[in-house]
Amino acid sequence: MKISIITVVRNAETTIADAIESVAAQTHSDVEHIVIDGLSTDRTPEIIKQYSGHLARVICEADQGIYHAMNKGLQIASGEVIGILNADDVYEDDTVLAQVARAHEDQQVDACYADLVYVKADDLSHVVRNWRSRDYLPGLSFRGWMPAHPTLFIKSKTYQMVGLFNVDLQYQADLEFCARLFEVHKINSVYIPRLWVRMRLGGVTNNSFKTILKGNWESYQALKKLGLDRNPVSYFTIKFASRLRQYF
Repeated sequence: MKISIITVVRNAETTIADAIESVAAQTHSDVEHIVIDGLSTDRTPEIIKQYSGHLARVICEADQGIYHAMNKGLQIASGEVIGILNADDVYEDDTVLAQVARAHEDQQVDACYADLVYVKADDLSHVVRNWRSRDYLPGLSFRGWMPAHPTLFIKSKTYQMVGLFNVDLQYQADLEFCARLFEVHKINSVYIPRLWVRMRLGGVTNNSFKTILKGNWESYQALKKLGLDRNPVSYFTIKFASRLRQYF
């Protein structure tokens, strides 16, 4: 089973090598790693070139944001299953993609996902926050729920059914996509209660309190457009409480 991994990057010279090595170290043999570089101006292109032997394809061109770049990768990925690993993330160990392949051997499974931890940007061993997921239940999107996106692996045929990321959204296109995936299309998913990804703090959607507020409002508006809206005060209160629990 071929698994495609898409990594979007721009100016990540301190972390991109870790991400590439994390994929290259996987014991699962049939892996296609695609890197989409949005014209980095630091040493990122040089580092990517050094790892060219581990990469199936590299695209270096301007884009309209992270989700537009992800869509580029999704459109050229040839794997039966597709995952997205951010440029500052790493897999927990070398068996993650083997676990993904086992889960997707069941042809009734459209997607699988697992747990993630946030770590300090300069210390992968220093866990700041735990993102423990759960089995999906109808209506969880109303509570601001979604699986940790870098742990989410989806069959390519499911992407064809559900569609790509909404590039009109700056921060929460992943949540809107997951709402379409789980609530609208009601796909079959399986939760693997294992740690799969370590995510460095400081990414596009978690780098400031202001960004978090903008993202929360954007997510509420996105769900509303899908017909999944609820009282905004209730939505934000429940979502805040669920995030707060990740620190304990």
